[in-house]
Amino acid sequence: MSDFIRQSIKDGVATVTLARSELHNAFNEVMIAEITAAFAELARADQVRVVVLAGEGKSFSAGGDVNWMRKTVAYTVEENLADADAMARMLRTIRECPKPTIARVHGAAYGGGVGLTAACDLAAALESAVFCLSEVRLGIVPAVISPYVLEKIGPGQMRRYALTAERFSGATARQIGLVHETFAAEADMDRWIADTASALMANGPAALAAAKEVITEVSGLPWDQVQAQTTQRIARLRVSPEGQEGLKAFLEKRPPNWARGRG
Repeated sequence: MSDFIRQSIKDGVATVTLARSELHNAFNEVMIAEITAAFAELARADQVRVVVLAGEGKSFSAGGDVNWMRKTVAYTVEENLADADAMARMLRTIRECPKPTIARVHGAAYGGGVGLTAACDLAAALESAVFCLSEVRLGIVPAVISPYVLEKIGPGQMRRYALTAERFSGATARQIGLVHETFAAEADMDRWIADTASALMANGPAALAAAKEVITEVSGLPWDQVQAQTTQRIARLRVSPEGQEGLKAFLEKRPPNWARGRG
């Protein structure tokens, strides 16, 4: 049993809900471990096709729990390293989940909450959501979350928001690429998430996992290596069982086996 998160699975969509609403879903070492374990488990679950990360109560996640941060003040460098490694594993487990992941953001998303948003493949937010890279106000930096946030918003925007620690809206988060869609009402956001999950589940599960991998692999590679990586991958996928089924289904004008019964 988890103390600080809840999980549910319905029609192939798993929802991981941060459940420390009284603390605006701020996380400590226990919650970090629970999120990591949940995504690792869902990555192996054949019945799960899409994972949604949400927050209970008024906020998505306000970042680090004050009581947890108070404990870390007395940590040695080695203890702080172990602590940071645990958070890094959590974010990497989310990002490398073979299933598409969607962040559902409302209320506050501060510090590590921005990292959770950025680690997901897709993100939807309320227009009223408030984001902040607040670390420098505490004399620290958004180091562990930086690879994920940089991937979404780029170094130019990262410099601004990481240095100023200014708050920004859901609309700005969409403008700079942190989230993909914004909504005035939660019902509209949930409808978009459901429609997007349905669209994702019309695609080959192995192909989705491979697409996530290839995007990571080719990013920043020299062009000669990109050619080798991409040509080898598509050649392998075309002869794979899923690739053969998908191509035959297209040519035979029928749904592939993973999409039958949908739509």
